[in-house]
Amino acid sequence: MTIDKETVIKVADLARIEIKEEEISGLTEEMNKILTFMEKLNELDTTGVKPLVYMNEEVNVWREDVAKQEITVADGLKNSAKHNENYFFVPKIIEK
Repeated sequence: MTIDKETVIKVADLARIEIKEEEISGLTEEMNKILTFMEKLNELDTTGVKPLVYMNEEVNVWREDVAKQEITVADGLKNSAKHNENYFFVPKIIEK
């Protein structure tokens, strides 16, 4: 598989990345190098190699999910800059 200009533009659009026209040729070359490397990895014989799901053999120690009241609401709110009796007030950061 080879990457062409249209594929680079489509990938950039899907990733919501703005690219300039002069960057497309360089990106096409870099993406083709990545694909060539991946095709080289496909040539390796992986017979008998267990799939790697995690980097270590450790088993997760699950705990029961129990709700606890560690601190009071008043203690949780006392260092907040703005709050009422029950909630923090935070500035709006998402705009339409």
